[in-house]
Amino acid sequence: MSVAWPRQVRIFGGESLSDRHLLIDGSFVDGEGPSRDVIEPSTGDVHVSWPDSSPAQVSAAVEAAARAFPGWRDCTQDERSAALRSIADDIESLRGELAVALTHETGRALSRNGLYVDMAAAVFRQYAELARVDSGRVTPANDPGQLSFVQKVPYGVVAALVPFNYPLLLLTFKVAPALAVGNTIVVKPSPETPLSLQILAEVFARHLPPGVVNTVRGGASVGETLVSHPDVDLVAFTGSTAVGSEIAAACAVNGKATHLELGGKDPALVFADTDPELAAQAVVWAAFLNAGQVCTSTERVYVHASVYERFVDAAVRITEKLRVGDPFDAATQVGPMRTEAGREKVLAHLRSATEAGAEILVGGEPLDRPGFFLAPAIVTGVDHSMDLMREETFGPVMPVMPFDDEDEAFALAADTRYGLGVSLYTQTSRLVERAYRELRVGTVWVNDPVVDNLAAPLGGMRASGNASELGPEGLDSFTRPRRVHWNLDLVRKDWWFREE
Repeated sequence: MSVAWPRQVRIFGGESLSDRHLLIDGSFVDGEGPSRDVIEPSTGDVHVSWPDSSPAQVSAAVEAAARAFPGWRDCTQDERSAALRSIADDIESLRGELAVALTHETGRALSRNGLYVDMAAAVFRQYAELARVDSGRVTPANDPGQLSFVQKVPYGVVAALVPFNYPLLLLTFKVAPALAVGNTIVVKPSPETPLSLQILAEVFARHLPPGVVNTVRGGASVGETLVSHPDVDLVAFTGSTAVGSEIAAACAVNGKATHLELGGKDPALVFADTDPELAAQAVVWAAFLNAGQVCTSTERVYVHASVYERFVDAAVRITEKLRVGDPFDAATQVGPMRTEAGREKVLAHLRSATEAGAEILVGGEPLDRPGFFLAPAIVTGVDHSMDLMREETFGPVMPVMPFDDEDEAFALAADTRYGLGVSLYTQTSRLVERAYRELRVGTVWVNDPVVDNLAAPLGGMRASGNASELGPEGLDSFTRPRRVHWNLDLVRKDWWFREE
């Protein structure tokens, strides 16, 4: 199935999206930087070529957000929440256009992208209501005649830098709560995936005052210009730990706040008291969802020795039957990787592991077809000396190791600098309690991996970041506390200095 986008997609006023580019201060303008090709990962062909933002346009976007901030901050909560609900309505009405755009730019199956559009609309609706019920707290005063309270106040201008793997959904995790509490925003999508934002920018322009949301586009230099702008108050970034560390260092120089959702190397622990064949189905899903390009993908698997062979045999059988192919084909289960560079990184991890003695039981080779396809791989004979077990691979690879007892399992799981999540497969409650007590991770999944819950936070520890998204915690991530101490009357205090 071939779908032409964006040249044949027209929304709202009927204007073609191919003629619309950057949203700055309420107006759509052409980029003034060099042209950049957007490559379709399922074909390797150029889908569109759009110009990047110039440094001057990045500054204009930030300055527009700074000008808009006082007015948006001082809107009533009813007004801000109504705008978020209207945005959600439009996202739902554009479900087909957004799903097609996401399929072109990510290579993910069209059927999955429809679900992610639904989730994006739900995120806007959730924060429209959550922001209405909690803006701080009243604390006990020191003395009669005083008020003491704590406000949750917006930061100001938020720079939102969004990755390529979930360009719509991860954008909404930042934009919806940030807007709900009164921040203004400049969004920079990944240079590989700007398409869905073009549609969403139209939605923002319909429902928000000029400057409240602005968009820029480009690569690392555009991101650096945005992050370093003095009027940016908070940098919200999802991406690799390496880039996140650079952003944190740059922001630390000026005391600028950061909201970082970074890489992971999530383990799965399969214990002897679970069905190894059923666990294999779950782990294969967790490892190969979105071609393994999920920060919370299962990237390390540890299986009790007593069920290890049954688990591996089942995982190989399932993986051999996975349908890898055209994301517009309803039968496809695994699409391409997003970039050639990403695929090369995965292949490099596989090569170094096999050179050190690992064995690839299935997959691990590029498909003989256009695009950036890679056959999902299961690897055994691995250990923690290998990059495949220590560094984020971010691709469709599932390395498996046996363990002899629970102490070894937990030691292996903890042997990492990352701290996003862990998946357990067990019926033993004591093992679950040990996991959430001992392991320094943001999420513990038990018998149901890589599942988000809009009502609960998503985030990591250590090298995996410093913030939370989703849930009330995701709303609080875009506010900071302000204490107000108010003596209702000016009354002399005994400890004040006196005139002698």
